[in-house]
Amino acid sequence: MRLALGTAQFGMPYGINNQSGQVSSITAREMLAFAHAGGIDTLDTAVSYGESERCLGRIGVHDWRVITKLPSIPDNIRDIEGWTMLQIEQSLKHLNISKLHGVLLHRSDQLFGDIGPVLVSALTKLKNTNLVEKIGVSIYAPSELDTITKVFTPDIVQAPFNLIDRRLLSSGWLQKLKDRGVDIYVRSVFLQGLLLTPRKKILPKFERWRYCWDEWDSWLSANAAQPVEACLGFVQQFPQIDKFIVGADSAQQLSELIKASTFHEELNYPDLSSEEEMLVHPGNWNSL
Repeated sequence: MRLALGTAQFGMPYGINNQSGQVSSITAREMLAFAHAGGIDTLDTAVSYGESERCLGRIGVHDWRVITKLPSIPDNIRDIEGWTMLQIEQSLKHLNISKLHGVLLHRSDQLFGDIGPVLVSALTKLKNTNLVEKIGVSIYAPSELDTITKVFTPDIVQAPFNLIDRRLLSSGWLQKLKDRGVDIYVRSVFLQGLLLTPRKKILPKFERWRYCWDEWDSWLSANAAQPVEACLGFVQQFPQIDKFIVGADSAQQLSELIKASTFHEELNYPDLSSEEEMLVHPGNWNSL
C-alpha cells in the first residue's frame, strides 16, 4: 500500500476544506483501526502538529511505521545535538514507542547556515543510537535539494506533488532522488483540498487562476471522473514515489480515500501545472 496517513488533523484543524476542526480521540482511534485494516502501515506526524503525537501515543502505534518532523531550532540553542536528542526522546515518549521509522527536518534551510554541519551530525547520531531508522527532510520546493544534497544525503525526502505542483518532476529531482536510493514521500496530492473543491465554491482569492479551475472542472465532467480518484490516479502514475500522504477528518472519508487509491484507469490528464509560488505553496495563501 503506497498510501500513508497524515495526522495533522489529529492535533489541530487542518486543510482548506476542513469544516469539522480537529478530530476527536474517538474518531482518531476509529481512523487508525480502519487504516490498518485497509493496508496502510505508515503514519506521518510532526512535533508542530499540536497534540498529534500525544493522540497517537494514547491510541497505540507500536505496529506502525511512524515518521515525525523536528521543529525549527530556536536561535538561542547552543547544544544542537543535545536539543535534537531531547526532541526525539520527547516524541518517542509522546508516541509511546521505542523507535521511529523516520525523522525529518521541517526547516531544511537550517542545513544551509552555520549550524548545518552540527545538525547533520546530530541526525546521523540519531540513526547510530538506533532510535531512528531513517533521516531526511521535508521540503517546500525541489530547488532546496540543489543545496541540501551538497551537505546532506537524506534517506527520505518529503515534498509536495499534485496535478498543479509538478516541480518535483519538471526539475528532474523525482528521478534523481530515486537514482540515489532516496525514499520519496509526496504530500499535498489534493493541494490541501483545493483540487477537491467544486468550481462554484472556489474562493474569490483564487480566481486569478480561473483558467486552471475551469479546465479542471471541464476535464472532470468530460471524463466522468471523481476528483479524489483523479488526483490519486495522477500521483500513482509515477513509480518513483514510495508513499503519498493523505489526511482525513473521519473514518468514512478515509474509507473513500483507500477505495480511491485503488483507481488505476489510465487517463490523459490535463496540464494544470504551475510554478507560481502564490498558488503552489499553501503557506502563501493568507497573503492572497
